[in-house]
Amino acid sequence: MKKILIVDDDQLNVNMYATKLIGEGYEVVVCSDGQSALEKIKEKFDLILLDVMMPKIGGVEVLKEIKQGVNKGIIVIVNTNLESEETKKECLNNGAKEYILKADYTPLQVLEKIKTYLN
Repeated sequence: MKKILIVDDDQLNVNMYATKLIGEGYEVVVCSDGQSALEKIKEKFDLILLDVMMPKIGGVEVLKEIKQGVNKGIIVIVNTNLESEETKKECLNNGAKEYILKADYTPLQVLEKIKTYLN
């Protein structure tokens, strides 16, 4: 079973994505801030769905830490409401596979992107 970490402080988003992913047979772990995500990534994950604007430690910093650590091979999809070309470039330059704006993608479309990377 593929294991996915959702890092997002918006409980509604977390519930939406977790429900879809669990329904597709994925194991899902959730963190609501960047600090707890950095502790969790010591475990093995196949993919991380990462928000940018979060309490304690922001998503860009989390991404940089992930890509410098022992689990740097983890697939990271940034899923955010932050429409910023500068942040998008920074995320992609630091190893994110995708930079998705939540407003532009339905949870089903995000699920399809996840499946593409994990299959």
